Amino acid sequence: MKEDKPQPKRVDLEAALEELPIFPLSQVALFPHARLQLHVFEQRYRRMLADCLAGHGVMAITMVPDPADIIDDEGNPRIAAVAGVGYIAEHEQMADGRSNIVLVGLKRVRIEELPYKGTYRRVRATVLRPLETRVSEVERAALIAAATAFLREVKKRNLDFKLELDSNDASVLADACAQHLVLNPDVRQRALEELDPVARVALVTRELAMQRATLTAGEARDLN
Repeated sequence: MKEDKPQPKRVDLEAALEELPIFPLSQVALFPHARLQLHVFEQRYRRMLADCLAGHGVMAITMVPDPADIIDDEGNPRIAAVAGVGYIAEHEQMADGRSNIVLVGLKRVRIEELPYKGTYRRVRATVLRPLETRVSEVERAALIAAATAFLREVKKRNLDFKLELDSNDASVLADACAQHLVLNPDVRQRALEELDPVARVALVTRELAMQRATLTAGEARDLN
């Protein structure tokens, strides 16, 4: 993908929080430091992308728990109260107006939807600060072990899949694993909403262990 990185002066999170554009997606979350590739094709989100690129350079990804849970006359579904906000790190526009973008996560935010106007939804957002709890080295090692074991199973099915587990910060590792390895969208959203690093690491560790057990159990059934 061709890179078109906004200049740092255009990435202004504080300026965006009072009226933050949102991209509601089913089963998708955005964690701090994570990279999320998106294909923008709907007209309203093309407009939103253009406004973001011309302005503060950020948008929020909001989970849609149930697309059938419509909340207004515009047909908009309910969104989760905690979202991930990120900046547009890469942008490739196609000849027909569609775009491929890469968002890089910045913060967790609690959101309050603003009255609908224009072509896309906006929220007022408040940055959520993590609790200052310390993840022990034992807990960090358990997370890495669970992630490594699950990755081993994934690579049996997809040799090209890669995820570097090289951060010394267990909270950052848990976020990366939640973004790229956790399959259950409800668990992924719980991890996004969890501000206690110890609890978040434990949640992701358990989920990855269960996912690996499910994969290996499936393999055992196939052999019988």
